[in-house]
Amino acid sequence: MGDVKDTEDADRRSGKPGPPAFLAAVEALRSSRLRPQVEVEPTPAPQRLAPYAYALEAVVVDGEQELADGRLVLLHDPAGHEAWRGTFRLVTLVRAELEPEMAADPLLPEVCWSWLTGALQARGLGYGEPSGTITRAGSHYFGGLAERPAASQIEIRASWTPREGLGGVPDTAAHLLSWCDLLAQVAGLPPAGPGDASVVTLPQRRGPQSP
Repeated sequence: MGDVKDTEDADRRSGKPGPPAFLAAVEALRSSRLRPQVEVEPTPAPQRLAPYAYALEAVVVDGEQELADGRLVLLHDPAGHEAWRGTFRLVTLVRAELEPEMAADPLLPEVCWSWLTGALQARGLGYGEPSGTITRAGSHYFGGLAERPAASQIEIRASWTPREGLGGVPDTAAHLLSWCDLLAQVAGLPPAGPGDASVVTLPQRRGPQSP
């Protein structure tokens, strides 16, 4: 198991201290322990989406091979946000390379969205106002790169409002674990624990390509 590393202060905006609920939510993220294939570290958070923000980036690895990567941002507006219907919001980007035949599956977008909602439901997490997009893209190479095989990528962009618990603090540690479950699924890793045996994963990704 790996700890979420942190070298930054939780006071996200120009040294301005955050409210207790935000600091508690950030601390829960910082102290989470994750499956070893998912490497997580803090990254600069967007500064204009909410009064307070904290961000993590992650990569799923198998040996030296990177299978998927992503970013998770925790937003907080103590005054509440009408579109969120809450004071916290989680925003994510997840990406992975696919085999072309898998990328061509017409049901892939629906399946990927169900992975996100299923990961949250599998851990019994309450959430609201989910929204997002599933994008698949293909790359074909020519000229000096003509020997490289065609590549396909899936990209999940999503956001949701975590249910707030005691003291107005959501269970951000559990949401982080669910997000890591999603990353692992997209990367094609086997289930991490009991209760996840029915998860459908993608085939193993191809290794890194040389330019």
